[in-house]
Amino acid sequence: MTRMRTEPDAGRAGPWSLVVPLKPLALAKSRLAPALDGTARARLALAFAQDTVAAALACAAVRDVVVVTDDARAGAALAALGARVTDDTPAAGLNAALAHGARTVRAARPRAALAALNADLPALRPGELARVLAAASAHPRAFLPDAAGIGTTFLSAAAGAPFRPRFGGASRARHAAVGAVELALDAVPGVRRDVDTPADLRAARELGPGPHTAAVVAALGPAAAPAGRASPAPPG
Repeated sequence: MTRMRTEPDAGRAGPWSLVVPLKPLALAKSRLAPALDGTARARLALAFAQDTVAAALACAAVRDVVVVTDDARAGAALAALGARVTDDTPAAGLNAALAHGARTVRAARPRAALAALNADLPALRPGELARVLAAASAHPRAFLPDAAGIGTTFLSAAAGAPFRPRFGGASRARHAAVGAVELALDAVPGVRRDVDTPADLRAARELGPGPHTAAVVAALGPAAAPAGRASPAPPG
């Protein structure tokens, strides 16, 4: 049986359970290596996750957030925000972690409405997430592409619908291929802006990151201000 390190917040009325996977901080954000050393990348990865989870929990449509991670430091920090944290017992990659989180939720609530959310959305806003969840509720399964239009930052499965995560690389095409409906939404840039590269970090900073990311970026100084013009998130 999956071991939860925190209890769910039974007082929340929202219908959605969100599953957020997070790899060990020492391994996170390797594509930021040209600009930042390992310690800085770990600090940013944790800050991204903290801002993502805090914004998700502030969304009225969200019942709870389940974080799947084997990183003790990250687990403790995210539990302190109110997330439920479970070990990544499959230890078989991103999609296995997401499936494990979904099983954990549905072991307690078999018809739970589920959504996977990337852990690196530092500019996430509760209101934007509420719009995405409202749109997703019209479909058995739905997804939102990332700002680059190649990957995916959000995947949902309505009550009773199977959860079929296909994250990683060109996941937009894979999620469409397995029958998930692509959501066409304007003005939700924070839900689409994940951060993998220095240009992504710059774009997230221009959107306005949450307080944890803002504090780390300020502490890192020029190292967290990559040169060059970042492409803004496309509309929709």
